[in-house]
Amino acid sequence: MSAVSWLAKARARLRIRNQLVRECLAELLSTFVLMTITLSSAAQKVAFFETKGNLLTSYLGGALAVMAGIYTAGGISGAHMNPAFSLAMCLIEQFPWWKFPIYVVVQTLASFISAGAVYVLYYDAIWHYSNGTLTVSGPTETASIFATYLDDNVSILNGFLDQVIGTGVLIVVVMGIIDTRNKPVPKGLEPVVVALLVLSIECSMGANCGCPLNPARDIGPRLFTYVAGWGPEVFRWVEGRSGGEVG
Repeated sequence: MSAVSWLAKARARLRIRNQLVRECLAELLSTFVLMTITLSSAAQKVAFFETKGNLLTSYLGGALAVMAGIYTAGGISGAHMNPAFSLAMCLIEQFPWWKFPIYVVVQTLASFISAGAVYVLYYDAIWHYSNGTLTVSGPTETASIFATYLDDNVSILNGFLDQVIGTGVLIVVVMGIIDTRNKPVPKGLEPVVVALLVLSIECSMGANCGCPLNPARDIGPRLFTYVAGWGPEVFRWVEGRSGGEVG
C-alpha cells in the first residue's frame, strides 16, 4: 500500500461528518488561536519587564489574534469566539438558540486551555518575574497576563459600564460589517476590518479594565489562574494592583 493511499484511507476514517461536532471543534480551534496569541502578547509585555513587549504590541497582538481566529474557522463555525457575539446572532435570528450554550461552553473551554498553553510557554519567565510567588496585586503580579482587572481608580460599576459600552460598540460595528445590505467590505477582508475595529476600541477604551470585550476571554483564563496557583484572589477586586492587560 502506497503512502498516498494510506493517507487517503486515514483521512476518510478520521473525517468527522457530524456538522455540530465539526462546528464545535472549529470554534474550539479558532478561540484557542485567538486566546493563545492574545495572552502571549500580554505575557511578553509583563513577564519580560516590558523589554520585549509594550502596550502597543499587546494591543496589536489582541487585534491581530481576532483576525487569525476568524480566518482559522470562520467558514465552518462562524468563528464567534465570543459569547456576546453568539448572543447577538441569536437575537437577530441568525443563530439557533439551542446552540448558544454549547458555543459558550466551547469558547470558555478553549480560553481555559489556551491559558494553560501560554502558562507552559512562558513558565520560566513568569516564575522569574514573580520571584516565585503568583500574585494578583503588587509590583510583580502576573495575574493580568491571563485575565483583566480594574485600574486602581475605577469602581466596579464604572468597570461594568465600560465593558457594556465597549462590547456594545464591537457588536454593533461587526453587525454592520457582516450585513450584506450595508456598505460592503471587500470579500475576504472582513477579518482584517474586524481586527482594525478591535484595535481602535483597545486604543480608546482599554484604560479602565483592560478591554476584554469577551466573557469567555476573561472567565476561562481566570478559572485557570484560580486552579494553577493564584488562588481565589483572582475573583476579587484588589486595590494597589498594576491594572489589567488588554485582550
